[in-house]
Amino acid sequence: MADNRNNSSFGGLIIQFITTAIIVAIAAFLTPGFKIDGLWALILAAIVITLLDFVIRKVTGVDASPFGKGIVGFIVSAVILYLTKYIVTGFEISILGAIIGALVIGIVNAIVPGKAF
Repeated sequence: MADNRNNSSFGGLIIQFITTAIIVAIAAFLTPGFKIDGLWALILAAIVITLLDFVIRKVTGVDASPFGKGIVGFIVSAVILYLTKYIVTGFEISILGAIIGALVIGIVNAIVPGKAF
């Protein structure tokens, strides 16, 4: 599913943030080893994930969508999830949880309209 929106605009980043928050909440609910302690942790995690995705996309040109660039996008998505645990208090994820979470995010991202990761 191709996304033709330009997420480098502020409005695009806001839409990506909202979509990311929804998808990360769903992934945390469905994924063992992935826990978010409260709404503020979810909001901060969505901000961090959106900004990390934006920076990675601008620097490397790699879309962090788990299915956006094949295995590279999947790995980048799992790494972003795992790194977020070191930045956001209340965001807990194991390595296996990051891998499964990236898969869940990819599936939900294909279903939910908008662009997360």
